[in-house]
Amino acid sequence: MTPARTAQPPALDDFLRELTRVLLRFSGEGAEGIARVVQRVAQAYGGRAEVVMVADGATLTVTAGARTTTLAVSAFPDVARLDRAVALKDLVERILAGRTALAQAEAELHGIAARPAPYPRWARLIGIVLFSVGFAPAVQPTWYEIGSTAVLATVVALLTVLADGRRRLGQALPLLASLVVALLTLWLFAPGPGHGGPVMIMLPALFFFVPGDLFSAATAELAAGYLSTGSARLVYAVVLLLQLYTGVLLGVAVTGSSRSALLDTAQATDLSRWVIVISWAVFTAGLVLAFGVPLRSAGWVLLLVYLTLGVQAGGTALLGEVAGTFLAAVALAVAADLLARRPGRPPRLVLFLGGFFSLTVGSMGLRTLTSLAGGHVLHGFHDLMDFVTIVTTIAVGLLVGAALLPARLPGPADGGR
Repeated sequence: MTPARTAQPPALDDFLRELTRVLLRFSGEGAEGIARVVQRVAQAYGGRAEVVMVADGATLTVTAGARTTTLAVSAFPDVARLDRAVALKDLVERILAGRTALAQAEAELHGIAARPAPYPRWARLIGIVLFSVGFAPAVQPTWYEIGSTAVLATVVALLTVLADGRRRLGQALPLLASLVVALLTLWLFAPGPGHGGPVMIMLPALFFFVPGDLFSAATAELAAGYLSTGSARLVYAVVLLLQLYTGVLLGVAVTGSSRSALLDTAQATDLSRWVIVISWAVFTAGLVLAFGVPLRSAGWVLLLVYLTLGVQAGGTALLGEVAGTFLAAVALAVAADLLARRPGRPPRLVLFLGGFFSLTVGSMGLRTLTSLAGGHVLHGFHDLMDFVTIVTTIAVGLLVGAALLPARLPGPADGGR
């Protein structure tokens, strides 16, 4: 008899409750992905589970033999430690292959939740800086943008590392970081129009906090019928964006600057094409360190970043920006899903995240708000329409990409998709 058939009901209840909590807390997957993993693992141990998801919790009904138990699980989603998502996928693959007894799986699950960060704090600090500097040419392809971002992102990284383990400070960190970045930008880096608008200088340093992934994930969940999770995720994304926006406005007030300076004018490029191409490798290296991606997964993340950018650039050149972004989202969804189905490969979230960030949807939301606050109504509403269009385009592209592949319950080869 395989280990998957020896579970006793109370032990299975406890394990599935903890598995659901850890998936909610650390995997960052959408509602459908978490529910499928829990249901499949329950089957592997001879039970049955029904899962009703909300954004920060789930109701779990477990049936084992003649015993049925209903459990409530709550956890706040977070993608700051992607090494845990990788470890979770490895564990689920072994459970579904019948190679891990319940007691051993439970011990490993607790170990995943308690495991230390894969990189020291100073490495995460460097990662946040590289993440921002690598993204800077996507906002303004200039050496000035790269240099100013290096300084501003170092301050943001110091604040982020300082907030680690301090829950109250972490909750206000987007507001605090945007305030400090706005003050430094308006005092030091944007005294005149020669280097682009102040918001364009601020954006790369704040990109670590911009909730673009939440916006598109929320739109995709709403489109797929997960109304409660999608709505809650959308509200949370708006709250994060408003924190960044409020911090910028406070910086304008403290420095006595005019709100009219918030128009997001861009400077002409002075970077070669190869510097821009290489910058995305710097961005990916920063993502690996900042989000705790294991080094063995870094090559796959880099591959999907360049795949997404290549498809987006080609599609935009042939069909325009909206079509190019749609094709990039479809390609990213298909590639991440197919790669994640192989045992030993990173989970879909890890493969997906870098390519998604490269689509830069979140930065458009902040630019929209600051343009409107600066009194540039026509420009702001133009940005708003672009923002809504791109968010919807990415979400629909991800749904289409998932629909192009045959439906597949999680098994030993896919770990959850």
